[in-house]
Amino acid sequence: MIRVSPEIDLDEREIEETFVRASGPGGQNVNKLSTAVQLRFDVRRSPSLAPEVRNRLERLAGSRLTNDGVLVLTAQRHRTQLRNRQDALDRLVELIRQAAVRPVKRRPTKPTKASRERRIEGKKRRAGVKRLRHTKPAFD
Repeated sequence: MIRVSPEIDLDEREIEETFVRASGPGGQNVNKLSTAVQLRFDVRRSPSLAPEVRNRLERLAGSRLTNDGVLVLTAQRHRTQLRNRQDALDRLVELIRQAAVRPVKRRPTKPTKASRERRIEGKKRRAGVKRLRHTKPAFD
């Protein structure tokens, strides 16, 4: 079990890892070894996630989510497979933690009387400046 938060635990069997060759610099190491990790997590079918967390995670995942609802994370920052695996797993856990936080509902507020008066005063001042720039046509 992978502990995400006090309420959420992920089963390791829900995560699928495949190893591919990394791109970028690294010379012979990159050409010979499959150190990059492609982590797949089925968001829609996961029993570990509550429905509201699942919905927020789908929104947060963006383009990393497939049409089938599978979250795909690729990690290739490090030279070793082990560190890339840990990096991908850490990123998945962090994404789920962000999705687990319920957004604070906005309370609509009205502007104060003083702020309305300041706004109107500023508009009047600006209109006065523009009025002074306006030249009257000369009648010859």
